[in-house]
Amino acid sequence: MYKRHRKLRNNSMIRNLVKDVYLEKNDLIYPVFIEEGENIKNEIKSMPGIFRYSLDKIDEELEELVKLGINSILLFGIPEHKDEYATESYSKEGIIQRAIRYIKSKYPNFLIIGDVCCCEYTSHGHCGILDEHGYVKNDETLEILAKIALSYAKAGVDIIAPSDMMDGRVEKISKILAKNNFANIPVMSYSVKYSSSFYGPFRDAADSAPKFGDRKSYQMDFRYAGDALSEVKADLKQGADIVIVKPALAYLDILTKVKETFGVPVVAYNVSGEYSMVKAAAINGWINEKNIVMEQMYAFKRAGANAIITYFAKDVAHYLNEES
Repeated sequence: MYKRHRKLRNNSMIRNLVKDVYLEKNDLIYPVFIEEGENIKNEIKSMPGIFRYSLDKIDEELEELVKLGINSILLFGIPEHKDEYATESYSKEGIIQRAIRYIKSKYPNFLIIGDVCCCEYTSHGHCGILDEHGYVKNDETLEILAKIALSYAKAGVDIIAPSDMMDGRVEKISKILAKNNFANIPVMSYSVKYSSSFYGPFRDAADSAPKFGDRKSYQMDFRYAGDALSEVKADLKQGADIVIVKPALAYLDILTKVKETFGVPVVAYNVSGEYSMVKAAAINGWINEKNIVMEQMYAFKRAGANAIITYFAKDVAHYLNEES
């Protein structure tokens, strides 16, 4: 007698009874772009529904998140001044440092994650300090990253998230945090970050596109799967508490391997290109946006993600409200 699998699919009540993949609002992390200046609310052309806000306009975004029940945010800053050494990235009065202090004072229930990288703050758009040949210098960049992390900690950030892909940055950040009595701040490392074409719209959002070349010398090669577990192992040894796999949709195999191998909290980053493709197809009436988005969210969870960084977070919160 053959197995009748369809018996457990007969109706929604049976399907709900046997399901083993769950998605909640607490699983969602929403990226927020904060631009230096005043009276700014600009929609990102390549990311419909996503905006850059100045600090004096950010309440509109934050209050909507509060109403929806989303309490975790990932901050990205767009400064007025950029230079070769990303000096604004660690300034006490930098845009993200001021944003952290403001949000913590007015919205204390938000979990604030600070993305640590140089790309939004360098005049050349690369994720670190360059040598005379345009190559990103690893160890010199670590000094900048440590300064950024410490400045975020002093401002009151909840989690530090280095995304630069320099070797040794988790150890450098962990040490400077411990030295300055911030040892209890978790490090959420972008341990697995591929050099991907899915990042295109983000570079519009954050003004972070490289002025020349690419990031293949420091971001991972998607044709080589052998270094993913090694990258995670190294970061965990250096003090990482949570690891990120980025992008998420095209790398679910890697996400599952990381989760099964290490058993640590893993975050899927549902990146800008993944967002924009769905939005474009939905705008053209080619897909059912809600169904596609929720299928992707459950795929991330099924693959092993504890949480999901996604530009769809507000949409997903609405969808979950409809289901409840």
